[in-house]
Amino acid sequence: MPFPQMLAVRVWSVLLEVITRLGDLLVLVLRPRLVPPYLSLWLREALASPYRARRSFDVVRVLHASQQHFRELIYGETPIHTAVWLFKKAGLTSSSQLVDLGAGRGRVLLAARWMGARARGIELLEQHVTLASGLARRAGAELRQGDATQADLGDATHVFINWTALSPETRERIVERLRTCRPGTRVLTVTRPVEGPGFTLLSRHSLLFTWGVEHVWIHERCAPGDAL
Repeated sequence: MPFPQMLAVRVWSVLLEVITRLGDLLVLVLRPRLVPPYLSLWLREALASPYRARRSFDVVRVLHASQQHFRELIYGETPIHTAVWLFKKAGLTSSSQLVDLGAGRGRVLLAARWMGARARGIELLEQHVTLASGLARRAGAELRQGDATQADLGDATHVFINWTALSPETRERIVERLRTCRPGTRVLTVTRPVEGPGFTLLSRHSLLFTWGVEHVWIHERCAPGDAL
């Protein structure tokens, strides 16, 4: 990549980081109890980037078991202010249960807790869970290691999936898991909508993420036979 182009990309990345972090902090001042875990998570992210995965034996073993590829681990994160806005649009309330499939280090879980909802994240990489699960517990959420294609979604009222980097095969397996959700469950997906029968598209939005503006879709799980 030519130096001017590389410099422009770097400047854009820094600008996005500043904007998203300021947005998060402005939202979190309304929920002071969430500020300490967020700042602790921010510090740990500075020491060990969530956007780089080491091709270790454990990572390769987990990927093999989940039938995923290494390139599917490279993804950005969802700012808290973006998730809060989206959750309001999706009808998340204090009586809701949010499940984040591919939760990374749990920023979406903090957003759900901001709304007062119960929140559980499923993350494939153990190092993310080790780093962030304690902070999630401090915020009243749960972050556990697991395969999104095998997650228990029986209690979910809302499911969030940032599947920007996932392969078509992995997305297809996740959609099959989503079919186990109860009718009426809201499914929120980043970059691509749910493809296949059984889900009604409610709305589409353009929102800010750590890599730029991206489309997000809100769907509702249909009762069997209600929609094709």
